[in-house]
Amino acid sequence: MILYLDTSALVKRYVVERGTTAVTTLIAQAEVVGTAVITRAETVAAFAKAVRVGALLPDEAHQVVQIFRTDWPFLVRLQTGESLIARADALAWELGLRGYDAVHLAAALIWQEEMGKPVTLATFDRQLWEAARQSGLNPFPTLA
Repeated sequence: MILYLDTSALVKRYVVERGTTAVTTLIAQAEVVGTAVITRAETVAAFAKAVRVGALLPDEAHQVVQIFRTDWPFLVRLQTGESLIARADALAWELGLRGYDAVHLAAALIWQEEMGKPVTLATFDRQLWEAARQSGLNPFPTLA
């Protein structure tokens, strides 16, 4: 399986919350795991927010950020050039997506086209999940 992680899924690899076990299992089953380069900033921002709202202690967050930064080079990092952003622009308009959600969707779709194999897009954002389904990706997790 080719696995694309959006930020909501990738964070679960580092912070124990609902969905963590499922994401960990999915990553272990994947042939290759990737994400857009913007996910790096989004993920660290999510850790910082977790500190602000009291979900993580500062020392815990610092540790999680260091582990994430160590793991980062082992992910396929999809570049966000002009053509990907243009595709995201169209998807944002067509599907009513937020900006970075449109970038994640565009990156996963382009990756699927380049690989010539189905891509599973892991997201815990319902709107992005539905857009992935409508666009021909395999969304994860299974939602009712």
